[in-house]
Amino acid sequence: MSGSDRSSAFPALHLPEPRFLPAAGAVLLLHGGRADSLAPPSALNLPDLRMKAFARVLGQDPRHADVLIGYVRYRMRGWNGERADPVHDTRRALAELADLVGPLPVVLLGHSMGARAALRAADDPHVRGVVALAPWCPPGEPATHLAHRTVIALHDPADRITSATDTWAYLHRAEVAGARVRGIRMPAGRHAMISRSGLWHSLAARSTAEALGLDSPPCTSAPETMWGAGPLDAAMFTPSAGERHPIRLRRSH
Repeated sequence: MSGSDRSSAFPALHLPEPRFLPAAGAVLLLHGGRADSLAPPSALNLPDLRMKAFARVLGQDPRHADVLIGYVRYRMRGWNGERADPVHDTRRALAELADLVGPLPVVLLGHSMGARAALRAADDPHVRGVVALAPWCPPGEPATHLAHRTVIALHDPADRITSATDTWAYLHRAEVAGARVRGIRMPAGRHAMISRSGLWHSLAARSTAEALGLDSPPCTSAPETMWGAGPLDAAMFTPSAGERHPIRLRRSH
């Protein structure tokens, strides 16, 4: 089946528990993939299973009680060079969501290739922000379209699949373009985000809520210190998920 046939055969948007209205916003999750592959995702899709753990945490988080949580479904496993196939899938999912529920603020939560697709598709008028987990941000990846969006990236410098240094450079370009950015340096987890998974999950939930405007910033006494390409250490964001006044941030290098 060709890519165009697959795009008409099934929707790009998957809502496991559709709760259409009233909704305060939506979070769409995008799993990782490969640099090049025209094959469809396998039945045992480990990157997708990893993102389902994040979805479960979002579903249990009271800040997301009125938020739709869904997934972008890919036609193919790979990015595939200039084709950028998952970007087209993401745009289709956003259009399908708008058709279902009308205009809602959306945050895209993506890992690796999925984070790259989320960042590319963030020029959609309904996208308020992107939370990027160990994102694939190669040098030269465009960021000028991110003005007025919130972009929060979590990355372990020990990641050997994607580069945290490239991520911080991307955040800098996005900030210059007019995005509100935050880089969070994770203490463990590498690329699969298994070690210290609870920290990855909780910071992702906090970040999506904040990007949707559903949570106060993690620093209220000096709010400007928490923004910028950073990065900031994850330890600065570790109070309990329900706490509205975490410890004061300090910038690290």
